[in-house]
Amino acid sequence: MVQAPSRRTLRRAYQGLVLASVLALAPMTWAWLGSSGHRAMAEDDGWVRRMPETQAALVLGAGLYAGRPSAMLARRLDIAAELYRSGKVRALLLSGDNGREEYDEPTAMRDYLRARGVPDAVMVLDYAGFDTWDSCVRARRVFGAERVTVVTQEFHLPRAVTLCRTAGLEAFGAGDDSARRWAATTYVSAARELFATAKAFADAMILHSDPVFPGPREVSLTRVLDRPAAQPGAPGA
Repeated sequence: MVQAPSRRTLRRAYQGLVLASVLALAPMTWAWLGSSGHRAMAEDDGWVRRMPETQAALVLGAGLYAGRPSAMLARRLDIAAELYRSGKVRALLLSGDNGREEYDEPTAMRDYLRARGVPDAVMVLDYAGFDTWDSCVRARRVFGAERVTVVTQEFHLPRAVTLCRTAGLEAFGAGDDSARRWAATTYVSAARELFATAKAFADAMILHSDPVFPGPREVSLTRVLDRPAAQPGAPGA
């Protein structure tokens, strides 16, 4: 006959489950509190006017299909282009994965924006943005950015903004409400944020991880910012 667990055993099991739940949710709380007041949804009328002016829009990669930006990445790029045309940013820092020759997110991002009238002269490509933490750290250490607007989807925004702020950037965020267009994909991705944010917390707050490629220092963003300000969309802008 199997003996039933004692009350003490059940109490300890319950306490263990509570502790595990708290530990699992702690990174999400860190991300939400760290980005509070520094993120906005890029959807409603007038959202651009409410965004602060920053040096650059940091656009994070989100996958390619047949060599072209995925639907979510294309939406990020459209938001970044709107920020540029509105004069809210002077440069676009396109950070993505180019870990193998046949997969080149930054170049695909540049080509997409180029086809929509954004001048090459304001676009800076980071080919080693393998994850959000790497993109944020490299924006600060490698490209010398100080104040950026991170562009991504709304479900990713708390983690992205908090990581960039932890990396030493004065970061704000503009997020696409992807649930309006791609509900199923958004909900799956949002569920993964629990695990992604736990890894992000470990990288940023515990391990203080370096990027896969921590250098050398790039001057391409500095050159864009040092140029005389021009009207967005003007020849040579």
